[in-house]
Amino acid sequence: MSVLARPMRLRTEDAGFDAAFQQRLFWSSDADAAIEQRVADILADVQARGDAAVLEYTARFDGVSVPSVAALEIAPSALKDAFDGLPDEQREALLFAANRVRSYHEAQKQACGQSWSYRDADGSLLGQKVTPLDRVGIYVPGGKAAYPSSVLMNAIPAHVAGVAEIIMVVPTPAGKGSAAGQGERNPLVLAAAHVAGVSRVFTIGGAQAVAALAYGTATVPKVDKITGPGNAYVAAAKRRVFGTVGIDMIAGPSEILVLADGSTPPDWVAMDLFSQAEHDELAQSILLCPDPDYIARVQAEIDRLLPEMPRSAIIASSLNGRGALVQTRSMEEACAISNRVAPEHLEVSSNEPHRWEPLLRHAGAIFLGAYTSESLGDYCAGPNHVLPTGATARFSSPLGVYDFQKRSSLIEVSAAGAQALGKVASVLAHGEGLQAHARAAEMRLR
Repeated sequence: MSVLARPMRLRTEDAGFDAAFQQRLFWSSDADAAIEQRVADILADVQARGDAAVLEYTARFDGVSVPSVAALEIAPSALKDAFDGLPDEQREALLFAANRVRSYHEAQKQACGQSWSYRDADGSLLGQKVTPLDRVGIYVPGGKAAYPSSVLMNAIPAHVAGVAEIIMVVPTPAGKGSAAGQGERNPLVLAAAHVAGVSRVFTIGGAQAVAALAYGTATVPKVDKITGPGNAYVAAAKRRVFGTVGIDMIAGPSEILVLADGSTPPDWVAMDLFSQAEHDELAQSILLCPDPDYIARVQAEIDRLLPEMPRSAIIASSLNGRGALVQTRSMEEACAISNRVAPEHLEVSSNEPHRWEPLLRHAGAIFLGAYTSESLGDYCAGPNHVLPTGATARFSSPLGVYDFQKRSSLIEVSAAGAQALGKVASVLAHGEGLQAHARAAEMRLR
């Protein structure tokens, strides 16, 4: 029996639109209580028993039994071999994408990742010193599919930032055809690690991998920050280790919002909606358009194209459960609604994208024009595809070079500067009742 996809049809002019649309947007990031407890137990166990616990959980969850965690590390030579063994088409595509991503993040580093300083009228030096993190961990999903693009998007900005050591973890569950004691290792993922400059790779996944990176074991080095997406167990583990290490974000289901003025072929827009819906049943795809006839044409293309899609059941479930086709009063109103949603991916599918772009304030990434499909951003456009979800684009940014750097303030006060600053500091310190602070400043007064 064929599956049907019927995203909710809404009109902004209808009474009750706001409530209905908000209900469609709702997604709770609260983890299941059982998952939270299980993750807490795993983290505590890895922190206490180190390698022994990692081996136990890898055998239990991935079906991979080895005598030591060292056996779960992939040698750099194996990464190079995987790269050399790729079909020419895959190798060239990987290099093309990596070069685009690297070029973008090099430009980002030049724009925002430099130290600076100046001297004021008294000769005091004030500034900021930007330094890379020493060691980071990147988590690459590998349980149900292979994601070489995640390797590039997490490792390359870290490498560009100057991180000295990049530790990658990726689950490789045992399956048919796996070598003895090993899970299934995807050569494209290993090749991506080689291209992106990853230092070490361990075939560990789940909460136990996050714990090993956060706390360190006899074999897995402790890192300063963990980035990369994962399942509910990985997200819960990252949330719990934050503070011990830094994290990038807690990612929710994938999202796309398309602003359409009716000028783009409707089958293009239908497929763009599919591109996020196929991730999983909780992914969200929304179309905002002032033209009701165009919305009907997009729905017709959804009906026509869906049977052709290998993941049609997932797409249909996503669109039926969380999708929406919304008729707005105008493109201006569509832009205002988009700002409320603050989507992960925002397509401006218009023949005048630069007319609407100034009105758009909140989005993880903005894709301008009919030819700019979101999927290009996922793989090879250059900007990072690790983006804030769940309306967090209101206050969060895409993963970038800045996530792998830290900033230290530079202060060098001259003798002349100490006279002016010291008097002010003394007054404020006495006002706070901190006499030692005041005396320290006063001692430097002539």
